[in-house]
Amino acid sequence: LIDVDLSDADLRGANFFGACLCGADLSKANLQFANLEGVDLSDATLNCANLTGANLSLAYLYQSFLIKANICEANLSQACLQEAMLNDADIRDANLSEANLINADLSGADLSGADLSGANLSRTDFFRADLIGTKLIGANLSHAIFIEADLSRANLSESICIGTDLSYANIDNSKVYGISIWDIKKEDLKGNNLIITKDYQSVITVDNIEVAQFIYLILNSENLRNVIGTIAQKGVLILGRFTPERKSVLDAIREKLREYDLVPMMFDFEKVSSRDFTETIKVLAGMCRFVIADITSPKSSPLELQATIPDYKIPFLPIIQKGENPFSMFKDLTIYPWVLDLIEYDSEFDLLNGFKKGIIDRAFTEDARLIEEKNRNENPPKNIREFE
Repeated sequence: LIDVDLSDADLRGANFFGACLCGADLSKANLQFANLEGVDLSDATLNCANLTGANLSLAYLYQSFLIKANICEANLSQACLQEAMLNDADIRDANLSEANLINADLSGADLSGADLSGANLSRTDFFRADLIGTKLIGANLSHAIFIEADLSRANLSESICIGTDLSYANIDNSKVYGISIWDIKKEDLKGNNLIITKDYQSVITVDNIEVAQFIYLILNSENLRNVIGTIAQKGVLILGRFTPERKSVLDAIREKLREYDLVPMMFDFEKVSSRDFTETIKVLAGMCRFVIADITSPKSSPLELQATIPDYKIPFLPIIQKGENPFSMFKDLTIYPWVLDLIEYDSEFDLLNGFKKGIIDRAFTEDARLIEEKNRNENPPKNIREFE
C-alpha cells in the first residue's frame, strides 16, 4: 500500500472494530480527508503519510508508526495512540481531545494549535515538541516529558501534573487556572505571566507555576479563611543557624515535625527580593502555630526573636545544646508568657527522644491556652454612668 492514494476514502467497517488495517504499511500514503473512524491501525506504519483533515476519531493506533506524518487538522478525538511513534509529526490544529497517548513518542512533533483537552498523556514524550497555543485543558500530564518543549500560550487549565518533567521548557503566558501541581521537575523552566484566572475574569498573572494554586486560593475569598486556618494549625517555624553542623539538628527537627502531621517552615532559602530577612521571618511567624528556636551559637536568631516575640502571641519554644549559654538579651524576651522555658539537650538523639513531651505537648498546651485567652473578653466596655 506504499504511496497509495486513499484521499476522501470512507474506510469505516461494519464490524465492531471497524475496518482492520492493523500491521498495514501505509508509508507516504495519501489519506487526506479520509474517513478512518473506528479503524484498527494497530502496528500500522504511516510514516510520512498525509492525514490532513482525516477523521480518525475512535481509531485504534496502538504501537503504530506515524513518524513525520502530516496530521494537520485531522480528527483523532478519543483515538487510541498508546505507545505510538509520532516523532517529528506535523499535528498542527489537530483534534486529539480525549485521545489515549500513554507512552507515545511525540518528540520534535509540531502540535501548535492542537486540541488535546481531556487526553491521557501520561508518560508521553514531548521532548523539544512545539505546543504553542495548544489546548491541554483537563489533560493528564502525569510523568510526561516536556524537556525543552515550547508550551507558550498553551491552555493548561485543570490539567494534572504529577511528576511532570518541565525542565528547560517554556510555558510563558500560558493559562493555568485549576492546574494540579505535584513533584514536577522544573530546572530552568521559563514560566512568566501565567494566567491563574478564568477566561471571563480580570486577568491576574504569576511567575511561578507551583505557587499559582496558592495565589488563586488567596484571591478566592471563599477559600481564604480555610487557607489561613489550615496553615495556622499546621505551620511550625524553625529558627537557628544554618552552618553544616547546626543544620543537621534543624533538619532532624523538620523531619520529626512531619511525623506529627505538621508543616515545618525553615528559612534556609534566598531572601525574597521584595522583603528583607526580618520581614520574611515575620511573615512566616505570622502563619505558624508555634516557633522552635535553636539558640545554640546564634547568629541571626536574636534579631529574629526580638522582631517576632513581642508581635506574635504564639508559643515560642527555645532550645539550646548543653554546654552553650543563651545570648545576653534572651532574658529580656522571657517576660512574654508565650516564651516557654528554655530546653537543653545533649545531642540530636537526645532532642528527638524527648521531642513529643518536651516540644510537641508543651507547644499544644500553650497554644490552647493562648487561644482561650484570645477568645476571652477580658476588657468588657464600661458604662459612662459608672463615672458619675
